[in-house]
Amino acid sequence: MKNVLSFLLLFNILIMNAQNSIYDFNITTIDGKTMSLSSFKGKKMLLVNTASECGFTPQYQELQELHQNYGEQLVIIGFPANNFGGQEPGTNSDIKSFCQKNYGVTFLMSQKVSVKGENVDPIFKWLNNQENQSFKGNIMWNFEKYFIDEKGQLFKRFRSTTKPNSSSITSLI
Repeated sequence: MKNVLSFLLLFNILIMNAQNSIYDFNITTIDGKTMSLSSFKGKKMLLVNTASECGFTPQYQELQELHQNYGEQLVIIGFPANNFGGQEPGTNSDIKSFCQKNYGVTFLMSQKVSVKGENVDPIFKWLNNQENQSFKGNIMWNFEKYFIDEKGQLFKRFRSTTKPNSSSITSLI
């Protein structure tokens, strides 16, 4: 058993090191379609873990405004997650409907994922272990933001309290 665990740990480290940029990942959209993030090469990206029943949920509106104002330069992807206080209990269909009805969301949304813990999505495992960020480690709450540069590298990370339309973010676009 010890050898198997050692092998799995080594395999996990090798896999994590194999991803050199965000472009090495695929996502499944909220509609169930597989999409390669390499299709966004040369564009800046803002990846956000989201939730429908959170105090920060109104940030969906600001994310939508960013998408409308900077959609040519910036790809926004929302990653619904139920890791914090059960604040994203719905299905993918429920989440999509909520976002469209309440905030007019048209930016890209991933299927519901886990952003921390044992079943963390590989993208968030990679993001949280990148050296080039203002802080490193696990996500603390919903609506944390990861700003990716045109080369597919994490450029900066923002906590939930940083609003999407803040100059801290818009100045990077």
